[in-house]
Amino acid sequence: MRVLGVDPGLTRCGVGVVEGIAGKPLTMLHVEVIRTPPHQELSARLLAISEALELVVERFRPDAVVVERVFAQHNVRTVTGTAQAAGFAAIAAARRGIPVRLHTPSEVKAAITGSGTADKAQVTAMVTRILKLSEAPHPADAADALALAICHVWRGAAQQRIADAAAQQRASQLATNRILGVRR
Repeated sequence: MRVLGVDPGLTRCGVGVVEGIAGKPLTMLHVEVIRTPPHQELSARLLAISEALELVVERFRPDAVVVERVFAQHNVRTVTGTAQAAGFAAIAAARRGIPVRLHTPSEVKAAITGSGTADKAQVTAMVTRILKLSEAPHPADAADALALAICHVWRGAAQQRIADAAAQQRASQLATNRILGVRR
């Protein structure tokens, strides 16, 4: 499974691509931070982020794109920029029929470190160890993007099996209802 993790942001947007399967060593294929200057016109910044994300999706052709779920903060401007960057990641994936998943920061921290309250240094240290990197990815946005991708490789397969089982159960129930003439 190849997963693109995106830690969205308007000034710094972390992007990381990881490949592997749960229970086996994972490989980092790519990591970068897309940067836009705060003084630049908003439309130019959004275009730069959109184009960079399109290129990464096209180059690596991930099986899934995972974006950090945007949550309300005190600074509405920060949330707005983060949400806009997250939207471009989702659009780049949707154009290619790639599923998009969202994980909260605490879900990612728990998956990577065992604690949903881990700090950025702990996440970075674990990402470095899990991917057997010679040096820690910097800045934290890069490590966070890789953590999102790792989290999804580890959790995504199980979540997909649960979703598939639920869909199969619904289909089976519908078939049984048709046979019995039950209407809903």
